[in-house]
Amino acid sequence: MEITTNLTGERIKKYLSQGKRFDGRKENEFREIKIEKDISKNAEGSVRVNIGKTEVLVGVKLGIGEPYPDSPEKGNLMTTAELLPLSSPRFESGPPKFPAIELARVIDRGIRESKYIDFDKLCIKKGEKVWTVFVDIYTINDDGNLFDAAGIGAITALKNAKMPKYDEETGKILFGEWTDEKVPLSDGTPISITAHKIGDRFIIDPTREEEDVSEVRITAGISNGIISSMQKGNSESLSMEDMDKILDLLEKTERELFKKLEKFLK
Repeated sequence: MEITTNLTGERIKKYLSQGKRFDGRKENEFREIKIEKDISKNAEGSVRVNIGKTEVLVGVKLGIGEPYPDSPEKGNLMTTAELLPLSSPRFESGPPKFPAIELARVIDRGIRESKYIDFDKLCIKKGEKVWTVFVDIYTINDDGNLFDAAGIGAITALKNAKMPKYDEETGKILFGEWTDEKVPLSDGTPISITAHKIGDRFIIDPTREEEDVSEVRITAGISNGIISSMQKGNSESLSMEDMDKILDLLEKTERELFKKLEKFLK
């Protein structure tokens, strides 16, 4: 398994203490973002997202299922993530391990808590039949910041997803046929942004080496300056002063990131 050496880690910290990063970016600056839509002919919505060398695929499918007992008039959401071995020697085949489960749950929470999907409009018959939205994430190359790549992929795939045709008489979906209707979404767009603390500095969009020396990770779902979800990772603690700095960094970054993503979300 590849690991970042102590020497590289110390150099990263030394550079950051001087306000520098190995690739010349500012602390709140993302690498180049590329998004390719409609990469699958079978999915309702699909995208390929590159953030620098990090690459993920995200697909959206819709199925018919029963509603949960406590929400008989609402559709469902299921998010899964597969950390494929081809994307990193750190990942192994087999049942999902904690990193994959955490990635899926963080992206799911960002979508769910922001009310991005209008679940009320996914009800077919109260208490019996609703649409279930499946968001599936696959890693192709891990060079750091899978959380934001997956989050950006999820909202973009949902934004471009079409509702499949549904035969009310048979109660079945017509495979490979779609309506002109989009998946019902809210006006706000919850962008995933992850901040990392390294030493006494805070950065956005870390490379794999920067992630390895990160002491704390905070992933937030933000829409129009409003944070609807937040997840902490790594074992170190944060002071109130640290949180204030992170919140300022997230707010500043969201405005710039949304400008980059706006053309893909239309």
